[in-house]
Order: sequence, then structure tokens, then C-alpha cells
Amino acid sequence: MKFVVSSSGLLSHLQAISRAIASKSPMPILDNFLFSLEGQKLTITASDTEVTMITTLDLETTEGEGVIAMPSRILLETLKKFPEQPLNFEIDEETLAVDIVTEKGKFSVVGQNGEDFPALPQIDEDKASNVQLSADTLLTGIVKTLFATAEDELRPVMNGILFEFTPDNMTFVASDSHKLVRYQRLDVKTDYEASFILPKKPASLLKNVLPKEDGEVAVSFDDQNAYFTMQNYQLVCRLVEGNYPSYNAVIPQDNPNKVIVDRVDLFNTLGRVSLFASQASNLVKLHLSNNEMVVSAQDIDFSISAHEKLSCQYDGDEMEIGFKSGFLADILDNISSSDIVVELSDPARAGIFVPHDKSENEDELMLLMPMMINA
Repeated sequence: MKFVVSSSGLLSHLQAISRAIASKSPMPILDNFLFSLEGQKLTITASDTEVTMITTLDLETTEGEGVIAMPSRILLETLKKFPEQPLNFEIDEETLAVDIVTEKGKFSVVGQNGEDFPALPQIDEDKASNVQLSADTLLTGIVKTLFATAEDELRPVMNGILFEFTPDNMTFVASDSHKLVRYQRLDVKTDYEASFILPKKPASLLKNVLPKEDGEVAVSFDDQNAYFTMQNYQLVCRLVEGNYPSYNAVIPQDNPNKVIVDRVDLFNTLGRVSLFASQASNLVKLHLSNNEMVVSAQDIDFSISAHEKLSCQYDGDEMEIGFKSGFLADILDNISSSDIVVELSDPARAGIFVPHDKSENEDELMLLMPMMINA
């Protein structure tokens, strides 16, 4: 089995899928990439059993067919050191010896039997749901929500992104119980209702490869696994089992106090003022009065404090509410609008953050739980 491949092209594809390989693989074979040559098409697979990523390259020069597992670490590290050049792979299928021949040298490794690589999980056709999404829509939904996922061993359903499909829209939801993001696409509709929870690792892998893709992504899923099929990549993963909490129930509906403020100004002010917050609580306070917001923080232990005024549009009741500075910064960093609307009812209830300039096909809402302000 022989093939010729560009060093930089191969490296780009291997780097994209290598993140699927676990630092401590559950099986020795999973420390390898699986190479499968069929005709002019080279298919490369990386897996940790829970998540599998597959990429394909179309080659011009090939000889023979077959499968072999090659050590991932040495392959990646070697490819990083090569300048752009054609690489000749020569594989002895009996001894599993692999020679990588360049214009100036030869690099030899020993592979493993590709038949030992775990088979892909199959979707149950009787329970399967299928939907087509644009790569951009899927990427935006993941980017908007991934930061709000939890790290909760007791409630694994909170550690992923909820995908919800209905005849009206598609919804992405993530929450760590302090903050919640609900991102809806009104231009994605299905003739059925279905949902699944995508774990954090495959969501991160999709976030990395989707910018390289354009066109449609085919999503197929049942109650256990999901397939994301793109032009150059395919991701297969086990889904989080369980029911996602009723997220709409925690979103306060009656918020009479609304403030409109420049998002970047508030983000930059928060960045300065939060340096003076208590390291134990990271509490920052927002004091709202007639068309003015004062952002303040203090650390009594070190006798430091800061406050800064911001102009805004506000004619509600005078009030002061406290938030954890890091969580507030996350919200401001991930909401897409030059001006944002902050909807509040009272200092003990969650604040709602929405873009002031709403897109026609997007409905974006972020929620942040307040912190108690010590008198």
C-alpha cells in the first residue's frame, strides 16, 4: 500500500482531528490515527471511543488499498518539522512497517493492525432524526453557548449544549446554574420535535473545524449517538443521557427596569473596576439611576476600591445589583450587539441580557444570577 500526500495538507487534517484523541487513551490502539486507503481517497480517523473524528483527503498518486493504525504523537511532531513537500508513504501490510520517504530522507515507524480499531456506533434508523444546517449556523450556536456549560459531575446533563428542534425554530441552550444562554434560530425548522444534549468535548471539536467548512452540515441522531457530516470532516459522538431542566421556567418574564448601554464601554469599564474587587467574591455592583450607571468594586481586606460612571438610557427605579465580575464579562464578551439591553426586576432576581439590535432570524438571550450585596 502506497500513497503520496502533501506534508502541510496532511498535517492540517491530522491536527484538526487529533483533539479527539484522549491524553490517556482507554485502549492502546486509540493512541493511533487509523489510515484507510480506498481508490484515490484517504480516510483518517481519531477516536477516544466517546468521540470520533474522521477526515478525508483526495490523493492523485496511490497504489493498493488497506487500513493501518499509525502512532499519532510521532506522526504529528514529525510533520510539524517538515517544510511543504510531497511525502511518499510506503506500507508493508504484513509487517506493518511504515516508511515515510522524502526527497532527502526516510522516516520509519511500525504501525498496528487497523482491524483492532473500534467500529463506529450506528444510528438506530427507527429512532433517527435528520436535519440539515448551514456550517455558519451550527458554529454560531456552539460559540454562543459553549462558554456557559457547566463542570458538574453530579448533573452531567448540565455539561453539554441542548439542541432543540421544533416546527417553529431551533434552540441552543447552555447553563451552569449561574448563567444561562438561549440562542434561537428562526430560519431552522423541522416538521418534528426532537432534542439532544451534545457533550462539551465534541462541541469544542466542532468549534475548531466548522470555520474551515462552508455549505451544509448533515446532522443525524438517535437517543444515544449523533453524526455531524461536513464536506471534509465527520464527527460521531455519544450523547449525554438524561433530560435537560426546564430552562424557560427560570427566565423571569416581568422585568420593568430596562437599561440600554454600550456593550464595549461596559466591558472595558468592568475590566478596570473588577481588578479592585474582593478576590474571594469577585463582586461588582451596578448602581442605576436616571440615565447613569455606576460600576463599583472594593476589597476591604486590602483597602482598595474603584468606581466608574457610564452614560446609558435608563428611566426605571433607582437600584443597585451585584454580579460576579468574571461571569458578567463572559456574558458581555459573547453577546453580539454594539448596544445591549439589560432587563432587571429587583436585586435578588436574575438579570436578562439581550442585544439591542436584533437580527431577523436570531433570538438571543443571556441570563445571569445576581450576588448578594452586603450592606
